[in-house]
Amino acid sequence: MKKDYSVWSLFRQGLAHNEGWDPAWRSADPKPSYDVVIVGGGGHGLATAYYLAKVHGVRNIAVVEKGYLGGGNTARNTTIVRSNYLWDEAALLYEHALKLWEGLTEDINFNVMFSQRGVFNLGHTLQDMRDIERRVNANNLNGIDAMALTAAEVKERIPLIDISKSARYPILGASFQPRGGVARHDAVAWGFARAGSRYGVDIIENCEVTAMDIADGRIKGLLTSRGPIKAEKVGCVAAGHSSVLARMAGIRMPIESHPLQAFVSESLKPVLHTVVMSNAVHGYLSQSDKGELVIGAGIDHFNSYAQRGSPHVIEHTAAAIIELFPMFSRVRMNRQWGGIVDTTPDACPIISKTKVRGLYFNCGWGTGGFKATPGSGHVFAHTIAHDQPHPLNVAFDLNRFHTGHLIDEHGAAGVAH
Repeated sequence: MKKDYSVWSLFRQGLAHNEGWDPAWRSADPKPSYDVVIVGGGGHGLATAYYLAKVHGVRNIAVVEKGYLGGGNTARNTTIVRSNYLWDEAALLYEHALKLWEGLTEDINFNVMFSQRGVFNLGHTLQDMRDIERRVNANNLNGIDAMALTAAEVKERIPLIDISKSARYPILGASFQPRGGVARHDAVAWGFARAGSRYGVDIIENCEVTAMDIADGRIKGLLTSRGPIKAEKVGCVAAGHSSVLARMAGIRMPIESHPLQAFVSESLKPVLHTVVMSNAVHGYLSQSDKGELVIGAGIDHFNSYAQRGSPHVIEHTAAAIIELFPMFSRVRMNRQWGGIVDTTPDACPIISKTKVRGLYFNCGWGTGGFKATPGSGHVFAHTIAHDQPHPLNVAFDLNRFHTGHLIDEHGAAGVAH
């Protein structure tokens, strides 16, 4: 029977507490075995399952999540999407993701609210501007949209920003990527979950992996809080807890987990229509559709799995943002939080097979994971399905930390996020 989606139907359903609606995705119980199990029910894991089903025809797939779907870093980021990285390997991977973002709403038939409002990376010193010129030229050579702007051109596009020479952080210019922007993080998780579910993917929440069943150098399955699950292949996409999973397989990952800070203001009328990032300040901000100023800071320098903020980090970032936008000094902070990010020595991810046959890891995205979500899932699905890397993630193999072929994006990308 066809559902009635008229205005009166929506009103009636609201009064009935939405009891008549079908769930967006199936909440499944674990089956005894699967062809592929994805560990981690965030954006990357759900995207991997979706592309495994849609592109590679794998039908017996489960996504296991120890908490609720999308409750990790997917729900604890500031939603910026861009691809203006310096090195070819990183830039091409993120550009692949950005092109998928541009058609994602139509592809998964779910509005992810992707808004290409542009991304500015500010330059405060002569060295900043040299780095910006270098990165813009590298982007253009890779077919990625980027341009270098003067301080006056930045002021013309962002009237609220302070470019005076007496400013604490004088602005000499910026890079600008017009196709960059923001998306709705929750919608990304919900959309991939619904789209994967329609291909038969089992989404299993509150199912924590406690051990791995490995025999003769091959993965056989997982032990979970909801019982054992056999699997031909296992893909781990657990962000800050990836090293914990790797240890279960006897693998020491070259990653560290750190809390990453962010906070939002009270809601305002629309005043900022783009994304502004600063490496010197190590802060960045945009305005959400609800009117909140979404402000991100850097990572805490200590290792931790804490999902909370540190007052000194918030205080420093708020002070720096106020120097860039003096009018925001009158705005009150609404709430703050921390997410757990996994960082590698070269600030680039690991998308790789492991020494255990049938076991794959996608981790180490640090502070740049959200923007890569569809691209990460797409290339990781290829790696799992074919037991060989996609051309775009060949360089992100785990063995690069043994060979020394690193992709050092630490200082190259304008800002870590």
